[in-house]
Formats: sequence, C-alpha cells, structure tokens
Amino acid sequence: MSSQKIAVYSLSDLKNTTDDALPNYLTSLKFRQSHHLIDVRLALGYSAVVIAAITFYADWKLGWDKTKYGTFWAVLVYFVLNGALTFWIWGVERGKVFVGDIEHRDAGRNTISMASSVTKHTPIYNLTVAYTNPKGEEKRLELSSPFTRWFDADGFFIAKPFQQWLASEVPLIGQIDTKNKIGNPKANGTSEATAVVVEQKIDTQTPKKTTGREMAPPSTRARKGRKAADR
Repeated sequence: MSSQKIAVYSLSDLKNTTDDALPNYLTSLKFRQSHHLIDVRLALGYSAVVIAAITFYADWKLGWDKTKYGTFWAVLVYFVLNGALTFWIWGVERGKVFVGDIEHRDAGRNTISMASSVTKHTPIYNLTVAYTNPKGEEKRLELSSPFTRWFDADGFFIAKPFQQWLASEVPLIGQIDTKNKIGNPKANGTSEATAVVVEQKIDTQTPKKTTGREMAPPSTRARKGRKAADR
C-alpha cells in the first residue's frame, strides 16, 4: 500500500499516482525503460528557458537598443522550441507512461509501450498497450478499469490489485509475472490442493443429524426388557 494519501475525487491525482506506479512495477519485472521521450521533452523545455533567461539578462545589462535585434531572433527561437515541445507532447508522446523492452527466456525480446488517459468526470483508467514480439508482430490492447480497483476509500494506492490487473490483461506481463496473473492458484496465495483439504476438514467436522428411528444403545434395550418381565 502506498503511504501517500491522495484526494479520491481528483482524477488528475488518481491518474498521476497510477502512472507513477506502472513503470515501477514493470522495472521490478526486469523491463528496461527507455527515457528517450522524456529526454527530448526536457531538452526542448530547458532550451527555451535558457534562451529566455539569456535574453532577459542581455536586455537588463546592455539595454534595448543594443539587444533588440538579438531579442527578435531569441523570441523567434523560443516560440519554435515551444511549438516543437507542444508537438512532441501531443503528437509523439501521446500520453505514454512507459516505453521499453524486455529479454525473457520464454517470450524472447519484446518491445512495449503504454499510454494512459482519462475522460473528464469519469473515474476510469484507460490504458493502451502495444508490444512487439521477436518476429516483428505487433499486438495492441485497449484496457479500462475503475480506479476503485486499486485505491481504497481513504485515497491510498494498493499495488497488488493493480499488478494483478496488468498481469491478467496483458499476456506479455502475465507470462513473466505468473504469481499475479488471476487464474493462477499462486495469485491468491492458496493452491487447489489446499482448498480441497480445507473442504474435507469442514465435511468431517459437520455434525450428523439424528432421527427418532435410530436404535438405542444395547444397555438401554436390556433395561427395558427387564422392566417388561417384572410387570
């Protein structure tokens, strides 16, 4: 369970917390995360900030007359960088929260990307999963689940049901994390053999119903016989 409490009515907090938990879970399964998307985003954003800072400093030290032509080009580059940043976020990243790959002895090398989204006023987590197997075949999944599946009423994130959801809905993850795949006896912490033993114990401990037709013990029958003889 997460130690950080969030507002259960805030969709952005619910989504952001879930988005942060997703790469943590996948990297724990030995998925290698690619930071290319976020590196490009940071490079564009910081470049725009640096240009703005240099332009301001030059204008403050040298004055408008000496820097107006340089300021023109700086502002132009600044808007180009911000335009490129906007395009990168909405056109390239498209809500991706994880991009990476994994080398597994059974599944081979697979690349995977996951993009999340929410609809306004709807507490449903939407996840688009695309992964490619070693043969180059791509599989695409559209998943949805309510946030209440892995958030309790107090706003704490519970990792286990979230991991079970991913392992059960995404075959690639389920192939690697079999313990969290629903349908596997180990996922619930109880094997089928254990369940059978428990059922047998319950049956043996169930008291039997008695009826009035059951025979009395031998000693009781003997006493009744003697009383009849005396009469």
